Amino acid sequence: MSDALIRGFTDTEFAARTEKAQARMAETGMAGMLLLTEAEVRYFSGFHTLFWQSPTRPWFLFVPAEGKPIAVIPEIGAALMRQTWIEDIRTWSAPAPEDDGISLLTELLTPLAAKGATIGVMKGHETALRMPLGDYERLVAGLPGLSIADCTGIVRGLRMVKSEAEIEKLHRICAIGSHTFAEVPSLAHEGQAFEDTFRAFRREALLQGADDVPYLVGGADQGGYHDVISPPSRRPLQRGDIMMLDTGMTWDGYFCDFDRNWAIGSADDASRQAYDVLWRATEAGIAAANPGTTCAELFHAMQSVIAELDDAGGDVGRLGHGLGMQLTEWPSHVSWDHTVMEEGMVLTLEPSLSYGDGRIMVHEENLVVRSDGAELISHRAAPELPVIS
Repeated sequence: MSDALIRGFTDTEFAARTEKAQARMAETGMAGMLLLTEAEVRYFSGFHTLFWQSPTRPWFLFVPAEGKPIAVIPEIGAALMRQTWIEDIRTWSAPAPEDDGISLLTELLTPLAAKGATIGVMKGHETALRMPLGDYERLVAGLPGLSIADCTGIVRGLRMVKSEAEIEKLHRICAIGSHTFAEVPSLAHEGQAFEDTFRAFRREALLQGADDVPYLVGGADQGGYHDVISPPSRRPLQRGDIMMLDTGMTWDGYFCDFDRNWAIGSADDASRQAYDVLWRATEAGIAAANPGTTCAELFHAMQSVIAELDDAGGDVGRLGHGLGMQLTEWPSHVSWDHTVMEEGMVLTLEPSLSYGDGRIMVHEENLVVRSDGAELISHRAAPELPVIS
């Protein structure tokens, strides 16, 4: 595939994100937001590194009520941060367990504490405090007068709706994923150890242009698989197996997330029927993915088809989710999530069901919500269960 797309974003993209956040902060009276996790720091700064894999160092970004964000980071990240649009970069030599950036944060926030201001920290569902709890408690104790509110809604509302620049990257990685899946019949065969199928898939994904394949799970067993999150075993693929691969590849920091199913040698009738139901459930989800529809309504559109074969819907908890810089993002397609879909949301549809003797099947596609309906960005799966002969 060509590398025509430019990596990263222009400063204009980050300025627009920051201005939107500041407008929403103004509505709630927040004087800023303290962000501590990778996706949020990258969203507002462009700071993109795999160094987050190490738990040793905390990283902080403060988005003030006015002006550019301020980075408070370990010195090892200063050179990369200077390549972003961020200008105010405050560093310390880390790791330093006695003072891992706490004095720098205290210095930054003390003027706000003196005014009795309120700042936001993400406290809600799907968030985490990526710093030692003891350090957080010490920071707050050292800032009397400062109020800490929950800014999850602000950040979530912004990140759920993608810009066209983000959608271009998602288009690219979904195309890479689709081309990789198209090669599976030439990569997998009867007698091949399942873990070798995984290795072949990863190699092909990199050849197709993926930066990485951080997520690859699946299942393969006679007449159907029994779980969808296991690592592969040395068990050879056998005639009559139903095989599923589910991948989250990345390109320039954005994920695809979809799966494909195949039969090895031959497919049993029960698996063909399960596949047909899920394919039609996905069609129902695609048709329902319109601006103004709630996630609960999207869930019920798919579940009504799944109920033809399985009233429980596989009992996986949800039938899809948001997609972007993280493999799974807000919202969730469940009966209780009444998030209203907006143009520009990027979603995974993931209907699943149980059938036979404890077997399950999952089907997955990625799409963008557009004003005139859903735009698929994964290449649609075949309408009938493919057989690898």
